[in-house]
Amino acid sequence: MSRICLIQVFYLAAFALLHSLLASLPAKRLAWAIFGTRTDPWYLRAYSIAAALLLLPLLLLFLLFPGKRLYVVPSPWRWLMVGLQLLAGTITVKAFTDAPHRFSIAEQLKKTADPAPLKPRGIYCWMRDPFLFSGLLQIWLTPFMTARLLILYLLASLYLFLGSLHWESRLRHQFGPEYQAYSKRVRRVLPSTRMVRKGKKF
Repeated sequence: MSRICLIQVFYLAAFALLHSLLASLPAKRLAWAIFGTRTDPWYLRAYSIAAALLLLPLLLLFLLFPGKRLYVVPSPWRWLMVGLQLLAGTITVKAFTDAPHRFSIAEQLKKTADPAPLKPRGIYCWMRDPFLFSGLLQIWLTPFMTARLLILYLLASLYLFLGSLHWESRLRHQFGPEYQAYSKRVRRVLPSTRMVRKGKKF
């Protein structure tokens, strides 16, 4: 493995570690201890912006040192793949907007007197973790591939999967038996063939 590839891999590993740390309940408890109720409005935004900014150096490294080309998908198939990537991007946006209470720091830390019920709606009526689904689509539908990009995509897929397990664990902690019942009806990654009724309380 080349030095550049090692740098890319170690950078991705460091990003994954920091990203996971900021998503953890101890980090959120610390933020709540410092900022209190002011934590909820900005934490998710700051978390997302920080993740995007930290990925920029990795993108720059790849652009400067792409590595050996493995394939390039010809037209019109490449444009179909790009279109599906954009569709996956809308799924990511929907995942944020369809269940804001899932991201509430107060409710995750049990700081609210009357926490919101699960009540899945939108994309969550079809799958439990749309972030994993959309993330895998966005990376593997890239219409070209290099050796270094392949290594990064394999590691990123592993991180997305492990992150999905963390996401499930946190939701079970937040919603308890309600989420357990929901998980029996809706698949985690692949869209379910039968949609859960919108707003159903388990």
